[in-house]
Amino acid sequence: MQMFNGNSSIEKKNHNLFMMKAFHLAEIAFDEGEVPVGAVVVHNNSIVGRGFNQVERLNDPTAHAEMIAISAACDTLSSKYLSECTLYVTLEPCAMCSGAIVWSKLKRVVFGALDDQAGGCGSLFNIAANKNLNHQTEIIHGVMEADCQYILKKFFESKR
Repeated sequence: MQMFNGNSSIEKKNHNLFMMKAFHLAEIAFDEGEVPVGAVVVHNNSIVGRGFNQVERLNDPTAHAEMIAISAACDTLSSKYLSECTLYVTLEPCAMCSGAIVWSKLKRVVFGALDDQAGGCGSLFNIAANKNLNHQTEIIHGVMEADCQYILKKFFESKR
């Protein structure tokens, strides 16, 4: 897992642009009473899948932003593999979503906030980059980290 440091101005601009798209989806989740996580899958600088948490709405514990975005991208590209795609997500993917990242063979995951309680991309587990599995995904974290942490904090404070 590498911390985002914006190696080039174009890379930094792209990461921030697509993370902002994911963040807008997290805001929708927040407004709907869902844990505010948003995700987009990008292929050739175009968004091919979008998702935000819908666990409460769908009464489905697997309806995480990443799962919805991955499914949408696979449908858009008519492929079960996303080997030339990047997933942007506001919160570090959990173990379930990290498994889906491996199975879909995503090239890269870029996320904002670390998840010390359930993270599957480096903080608690390192599923997506595990060398014992048949696919490893490049992991970058820290893009819009403060914003991503803030919306989560605001959400959970409102639930107390």
